[in-house]
Amino acid sequence: MTSPLALEARALTKSFRTRGSDSVRAVDGVDLAVRQGEVVAVLGPNGAGKTTTLDMVLGLTRPDSGSVRLFGVAPDEAVAAGRIAAVLQSGGLLGDFTVGETVEIIAATHRDPAPVDEVMRRAGIAELGGRLVSKCSGGEQQRLKFALALLPDPDLIVLDEPTAGMDVESRRAFWSAMREDAGAGRTVLFATHYLEEADAFADRIVMIAGGRVVADGSTAAIRAQASGRTVSAVVDPASVGWIRDTAPGVREVTVRGDRVEIATDDSDATARFLFAHSDAHDVEIVAHDLEDAFVALTSSATAEKETLR
Repeated sequence: MTSPLALEARALTKSFRTRGSDSVRAVDGVDLAVRQGEVVAVLGPNGAGKTTTLDMVLGLTRPDSGSVRLFGVAPDEAVAAGRIAAVLQSGGLLGDFTVGETVEIIAATHRDPAPVDEVMRRAGIAELGGRLVSKCSGGEQQRLKFALALLPDPDLIVLDEPTAGMDVESRRAFWSAMREDAGAGRTVLFATHYLEEADAFADRIVMIAGGRVVADGSTAAIRAQASGRTVSAVVDPASVGWIRDTAPGVREVTVRGDRVEIATDDSDATARFLFAHSDAHDVEIVAHDLEDAFVALTSSATAEKETLR
């Protein structure tokens, strides 16, 4: 049985005025559906439209056209009901308050907040209660924002670059807390530029470039869209040009030190050719990873948008 939708966005568009009379379309017809209990990562280069899309999902920005429904209602209704919360890049904290005071003050604004001690523990800031917010690192302030987002015990949590400013250990602790929440059935939608976070944590990846969705699926499905593999081998440098021109399936050849890396549409045929017709050794065949797919899918979409301008 299909889970009901936590989020349904249809044909979202949003343009912004630049200097003069020109405008830039930041979001250009985005469709996005997220089922309840799903963990979805939104990836894209800077300026792709990720943050603008999330702002429209949260009701912070009105779309020029299109619609957003959260659990079947408008974003402001879902927010008022405590069903959605967010950790955003923007939005300041009051530095003169302690961490504990900040959580208690915000808790007092909710009708039925989760216990303060519990959300501080889940956000990994239980030991920071007496510290002034101004004395917290960027990563600690992000974890404080996460604690504030947990107070209404939301059904959907939206995260925009949630681990920006965190060191490796803090990022690991943050995602451990998020896994615990997701495991309990909370829906999570997050934007990140850390590809390994999306790969490790998300059930599904949505790639945005040029204001449009260019890919939507599991990590394996996204990888598959970056066609081909790379054959890497140690060869005689004098034979590189000949391999480029003669070997089957070759799309691009790159020399790195004593190794040649061959991007190919038929890795088996390319490898057989190297063994049969060259002195190649230490041959490796590597499938494209999420980074390869990200670059291939987003760069082509961005280039297409620039061409249409």
